[in-house]
Amino acid sequence: MAAADAARGTRRARLVPAQRSNRSGVVPSGASNKYVRRLVKRIVCLANSRKLQGRCIAGRELVGTQPGGWIRPVSSREHEEVSEYERQYEDGSDPRLLDIIDVPLLKARPRDYQQENWRLDPDWYWEKVGEFPRGRLQKLADPAADLWINGYSSLSGLNDRIPLRYVAELESSLRLVRARDVELCVFRPGNRKRRVQARFNQKSTEYRLWITDPDFQRRYLAKADASYDIGDCFLTISLGEQYGGYCYKLVAAIIPRI
Repeated sequence: MAAADAARGTRRARLVPAQRSNRSGVVPSGASNKYVRRLVKRIVCLANSRKLQGRCIAGRELVGTQPGGWIRPVSSREHEEVSEYERQYEDGSDPRLLDIIDVPLLKARPRDYQQENWRLDPDWYWEKVGEFPRGRLQKLADPAADLWINGYSSLSGLNDRIPLRYVAELESSLRLVRARDVELCVFRPGNRKRRVQARFNQKSTEYRLWITDPDFQRRYLAKADASYDIGDCFLTISLGEQYGGYCYKLVAAIIPRI
């Protein structure tokens, strides 16, 4: 851990047990009788995917019992990936898919097509307050539609990327979709390392997208190169950062229906 993180960790450990927030975001300010208001958003975790040396966390906000918009907590780093330290619960554990989490935030941080970004507050732990029922996931799903713009494919993908010249037109970068007959393909694209690709149809359009869900990556890279039918799933699709003149569509999470 870097020196700055170590110093912040001391402060963090001292503050959190004494200053748990209520849902209004009001916390005691220590020895004084004053109160400090901080911003807390309650989300259902729908992605905890690999991004550089950290993770991309995203979920739908819960407003009371109703689903709100998408929220992607981001860090102050250049590529905004979230470290293990920044995303952990007080017991040191990591957020899991379908956890209901209170996330301390500093401010909205929309950037280009990633309008869902919010700058996280690294001085506070995230708090798990429950688990969202798998059987109610359809309530959080986005309406069936094309995944942004189609017709642009990489060498090993299909409808898996969007040229930068069209990205400025987009107003979102996250979708939760229900897909039937999902197939995971493990293979080596060209001379590169083995990867796992999800193949599925949405609105009569076929997609072949790389997955960044770490659990499914580990599970299927341990298998032989082949195609595996995983059936009916919910998929969190994320539009990643630009690379080589394109933004790529990624399967950030796979949530089987059973």
